[in-house]
This record gives sequence, C-alpha cells and structure tokens, in this order.
Amino acid sequence: MNDPYKILGISQNSDDEQIKAAYKRLIKDDPGRLDEYTAAYDEIMNMRRGGGNSVYAGVRHKIQEGNYDEAEAMLGGTEFGNAEWYFLKGSICYGKGRLDEAYRNFTEAVRLDPSNSEYRSAFDHMSNGADGKMRGNPYDKSDHMGGVCTACDICQGMICLDCCCECAGGDCVPCC
Repeated sequence: MNDPYKILGISQNSDDEQIKAAYKRLIKDDPGRLDEYTAAYDEIMNMRRGGGNSVYAGVRHKIQEGNYDEAEAMLGGTEFGNAEWYFLKGSICYGKGRLDEAYRNFTEAVRLDPSNSEYRSAFDHMSNGADGKMRGNPYDKSDHMGGVCTACDICQGMICLDCCCECAGGDCVPCC
C-alpha cells in the first residue's frame, strides 16, 4: 500500500480526530474509493493502537490470519492490564470459541477505554448476540449476515427435507 497518510491527505502529526474527519470527508466526497480510504484509515489506526508495541501489531496480524494459538502465545509474553491487551485477548478467545471469556475481555477493554470504537464494536457484537445466536468472527469480512444457525434451524430443515422426500416417494428420515 502507498503511504496511508498521503492517501487520506493528512500529516503523520495529525491527531486521531483529524484522521477520522479526513476519512469521513473523503468517503463522502469520493465513495468510489471507499476501499482504498478504509484500508489507509485502518492501517493508520492499527499502527497507532499498538502504541509502539510491535508485539500487539504481530498479535493482530496472527488474529487476522486465524492463527489464534500463535497470537495467544505472543500475547502471553506481554504484560496485561491495558485496554489493547484485553481487546486482543477477547479477539483470540472469540476466535477459539471461548465466548464467555471473550465477552469478559471485551467488557474490560471498553471499561478501560470507553471512547475506542473498535473495542465498543466488539463488545456490542457480543452483547447483541447474547440471545444465543453468536455472530461470526469479527475479522471475517465475508460474514455480513451474521451466519446465525441454531439447532432448531437444523431440525426444521431436516423436517422440511423429509416432507419433500416423502412427496417424491422417498423417505429421508425413516423415524418420522
């Protein structure tokens, strides 16, 4: 990628609010380049979130690759206690299916840094799924609809399949 600061038309000395304002202005003025602007914005914010901590950047990279074991090992070698650590730990737990632990970590990240929209988004994602229909991986961009499928959905599908088979002279589920 080219220099993300140049793409957004800002200097490296810009604060977070200036970066966000430039990003919003650009996507409003030229929505055709949304992907380019979003990638630049995300790259800048990811660099800044690490706060100079290259371990956190490495952990984020491993999470995005889906390599949760390596991400957890890398994070385990750092001191915990700041919001970024709890967010990353929550992301790892979420990816490994440890949803209760993920929720606790996202909750702590938001408590420590309530103004961080990324932490808030992950927390809201978990909170909105509290009805038992946990949404997909927050790093999986293909999961736009939430990917919700419950045991009841599967049973209902099997019943429907059996009815269709019986109408055609077959029997998919012999016990019904």
